[in-house]
Amino acid sequence: MSVSGPAPSRLGAGADELPTDARLDALAEPLCSAPELVGAYTGGIYLLPADREVLEMALTFGAIRQFTRGWQHVALAAAIPVADALRTGKPVWVSGGEEMARRYPRVAVGMPYAFCLAAAPLAVAGRRYGVVFFLWPASHPAELSPPERRGIATIAGRLTDLLAQAAPPIRPGPRPVPVTLPGGAADPLAATVARLPDGVCSLDLDGRLVLVTPQAARLLGRPAEQLLGARPWALLRWLRDPIYEYHYRAAMISGEPSSFVALRPPDRWLSFRIYPDPFGVTVRVEAAAVTERELPSTPVLVDPIPNTRPGALYHILHLATALTESASVQDVVSMISDQIVPGFGGQAVAVLLAESGKLRIVGHRGYPAGMVDQFDGTPLTESTPGVRAATVPAPAFFENRAELERLYAGRPETQDGMAAWAYLPLVTSGRLIGTCVLAFAEPHRFAPEERAVLTALGGLIAQALDRARLYDTKSGLARGLQDSLLPSVLPKVPGLRTAARYLPATEGMDVGGDFYDLIRVDRDAVAVVIGDVQGHNVNAAALMGQIRTAVRAFATADADPSTVMARTNRLISGLGTPLLASCAYLRVDLPRRQAWLADAGHPVPVLRSPDGRARLLSPRSGLVLNVDPAAEYPQTLIRLPVGTTLLLYTDGLVETPGGDLDQALARLTDTLARHGGEPLDRLADTLIDQSGQADHRTDDVALLLVRSVAR
Repeated sequence: MSVSGPAPSRLGAGADELPTDARLDALAEPLCSAPELVGAYTGGIYLLPADREVLEMALTFGAIRQFTRGWQHVALAAAIPVADALRTGKPVWVSGGEEMARRYPRVAVGMPYAFCLAAAPLAVAGRRYGVVFFLWPASHPAELSPPERRGIATIAGRLTDLLAQAAPPIRPGPRPVPVTLPGGAADPLAATVARLPDGVCSLDLDGRLVLVTPQAARLLGRPAEQLLGARPWALLRWLRDPIYEYHYRAAMISGEPSSFVALRPPDRWLSFRIYPDPFGVTVRVEAAAVTERELPSTPVLVDPIPNTRPGALYHILHLATALTESASVQDVVSMISDQIVPGFGGQAVAVLLAESGKLRIVGHRGYPAGMVDQFDGTPLTESTPGVRAATVPAPAFFENRAELERLYAGRPETQDGMAAWAYLPLVTSGRLIGTCVLAFAEPHRFAPEERAVLTALGGLIAQALDRARLYDTKSGLARGLQDSLLPSVLPKVPGLRTAARYLPATEGMDVGGDFYDLIRVDRDAVAVVIGDVQGHNVNAAALMGQIRTAVRAFATADADPSTVMARTNRLISGLGTPLLASCAYLRVDLPRRQAWLADAGHPVPVLRSPDGRARLLSPRSGLVLNVDPAAEYPQTLIRLPVGTTLLLYTDGLVETPGGDLDQALARLTDTLARHGGEPLDRLADTLIDQSGQADHRTDDVALLLVRSVAR
């Protein structure tokens, strides 16, 4: 059992550590037990370098090794099974193509084959080392069997132990190293196969022919010595249609047989049947009798054409799908940095847009601090690689520093600490809008296929940036409107401490209808109000402003909470709007340290007593606003002795799609009980963090804390 791959020196061995090949060989041993322990036919190991948030594919076994082009570097934040497994610390199981498309659409687009996948984290005691993953044919049952689960846990445990004991940490090499499984060099029985009437070929895990029988050579129309060592779709022009390689890739990834027919010019149809296993594929070739009804709907091209492989096409689709998830300009820059740069082995990225005759930097990642700032504001009349890509719709690739210096000697770009560059023009709707620069820490050879993929990505990035700039403009206007409708600061009230938070939804850019307010009614009373208007648009924001104004007017008229809610409801009902709104209005009597609450269908407040216990209140509630003009809103008395903390909030704090509301309310109550003694600003942040709404929100969140203190 051994690792077959690059020499140790090419894997970055140092004088003070074991040769990297030997250290990876230790990891190869438990990996090679996968076919026996769990029945997987292919898989591999990702390692997480201590200095990067990117998973690097280190070892592979079986067919997966030639399909790793777009997956060698995976950002830890990516929505991909291996990244999910390490982020959550739990194994991930995907039972087939349907589940993959539902849970991980970018993977389904990038690898559109039928297979099942399991990924297990390699982590212990809070230290994360990497992920091991395995693939099974699509015919695998929908659930892993208990022996398979135990086998995965055993392999992951052995790998984690080896990684934890390694000092210094084992680092991945520049590319995945293939592992040779036991039995991979068995005699192919060539003499016996040669006697069969049909042609038989064998392809290794790199898709190269390692066996061609005389009959297969005759059917393919080439001498066996020309075929051996070549990829059929690269050597034979009539097999260059991507659909043929697709069938081969589908068989290798899914582990299930595949077949197709192809026309060998001028008029000979051949049938190909593909039988995969962990060591490669056997292909049966025979003459096919094809009727007119069975002919392909489009003719097969046999003229010389560029060999655009399906892997490259799927890589573009995968990255294009990632870009569609970006909303703002900074989202696009982050997506390029997290997904595209690691996918090509790059180190840094800079995005520059042409504005008012100059190149402006809108985002960058991976460069030393301050390095990129010197390029901001470069006039479009200067001779620089960035200006050229922003004014001429042709990419520029520099595989080493010497190539860049030959054309741009003395330019600061040659001293940015990088060793290779791809300058991609950003063209959308026929307009050049800027440049995207991918930089590499080491000299980098840009193969023709890679240049084609990067050039195509330039157009996709440009479209994403064009959409993102429009989004940023509209979002800025919407947020400005929202901010103008909320109080900039809450008034100070003797006897009370207050804190408020408003967080807009992270999905979409429309303004929301959540609001809060603190109104000084008189010397001894203050009104606290929070509400949520249905919808996320300008109409919702406008109604929110009207409700806030109405509540303020009725409150300062010294009306009790029931009257304030009833009058506000009648006013909204007369506006002719179809929108509904929930609202909670609290009038605090400061000398008596008590409050009266009127509730219009709003989420129930949570109260923490001075003794540290927290509970959901059970106020008598009326209908939400704008349902019945004659609705009544009964009052509920709430005692507020010194040390009491009251939490008012909107539903975005506790409601999530598919979530359990009762569990969310229980968590909120528990968090208030445990952290309720903290300063209110810190408590507000803790409540949002513990609710899980800090980073991703499908709805706006408003939160208002009121604490009774000594006057």
